[in-house]
Amino acid sequence: MALVIHAGKGNKNVHKALIAAEYIDVKVQLVENFEMGVSNKTPEFLKMNPIGKVPVLETPEGPIFESNAIARYVTHLKPNNSLYGSSPIEYGQIEQWIDFSSLEIDANLLAWYRPRMGRAAYLPPAEEAAISAVKRALGALNTHLASNTYLVGHSVTLADIITTCNLYVGFKVLMTKSFTAEFPHVERYFWTMINQPNFKKFFGEVTQTESVPPVPSMKKPAQPKEAAKPKPKEEPKKKEVPKEAPKPEEEEEAPKPKPKNPLDLLPPSTMVLDDWKRLYSNTKTNFREVAIKGFWDMYDPEGYSLWFCNYKYNDENTVSFVTLNKVGGFLQRMDLARKYAFGKMLVIGSEPPFKVKGLWLFRGKEIPKFIMDECYDMELYEWTKVDINDEAQKERVSQMIEDQEPFEGEALLDAKCFK
Repeated sequence: MALVIHAGKGNKNVHKALIAAEYIDVKVQLVENFEMGVSNKTPEFLKMNPIGKVPVLETPEGPIFESNAIARYVTHLKPNNSLYGSSPIEYGQIEQWIDFSSLEIDANLLAWYRPRMGRAAYLPPAEEAAISAVKRALGALNTHLASNTYLVGHSVTLADIITTCNLYVGFKVLMTKSFTAEFPHVERYFWTMINQPNFKKFFGEVTQTESVPPVPSMKKPAQPKEAAKPKPKEEPKKKEVPKEAPKPEEEEEAPKPKPKNPLDLLPPSTMVLDDWKRLYSNTKTNFREVAIKGFWDMYDPEGYSLWFCNYKYNDENTVSFVTLNKVGGFLQRMDLARKYAFGKMLVIGSEPPFKVKGLWLFRGKEIPKFIMDECYDMELYEWTKVDINDEAQKERVSQMIEDQEPFEGEALLDAKCFK
């Protein structure tokens, strides 16, 4: 009985075993007329893999599922081949890179890919975490490949086959040239491997994506209109009794006005927030003497409060553009507070991990409850109320408004303003 893989064409997980089979000259064929969602739901298929996932390899001794296990099995069919190295240490290193590419590259690329394809809920913080993890993995791979043509030894091994297949979705769908340019050795490695004849036989000509797929719309489909109901059979008309004109108090009530934001009900403040924002925006020179002095002249501690914030997970900020996007997303989601707040967010450091710190001016003496309730980013920061009687804290406020550099002894990567 020949070895038969059950899965559809074009599945990169199927290609792992097929490419390995090409290198060691083992015959493995793809089942004909496989239809995902149909073929994998049949009783025959579910006997081979009870959860209905692909690929599944059908062998004379029984089925095997999970793509890495299938590729390993195929590779072991021919003893003493180079795909598993030439020594115990090479074997161990090949297994190491197979696990690394599966857990650090493939899993995180899928976490980025699936929501973009509408196959999972799109959550910006989850995507940021996935991208950051992909970058970290590519950084480690890039370092290794700086002095190695292949992952292990001096020829293609199963580790190269599985890693290249795992990178394929990234290069093909998610990772643009500007994204991968940071990892030149990974780029060289991928294009060298994907253009090898045994890879090209299954992948064909591969081109790198020029853009990341947009986030799918979450709009609900329009509900079908109800069919017109048949008109009821007319009854004989009764003599109409003249109706009394409706009394004014019986008329339909006018829509109630939208309740005011509690901040609008606070006593008037001597500080006019728009005046401060205008001064901040229009001051181009002598910022300390004009804008900072003007801020403290305007500031009303009875009507407003100042808060420092510090991101709780700065050790995760290992990729500059992901960190900047994280802050930008926070400011977008703070738009609901634009009428009642002013903020400065600093991304600090010349090397990762980058620190994210901020200063916020809020209407009222506490952080407004509706902001804490509706902007989930607030929970990602530690908040400390500024004591304006402490000159050191007051000076720190001035430095943050001014984007002073260096700030607390470190360079500023970026400074963003919410106004």
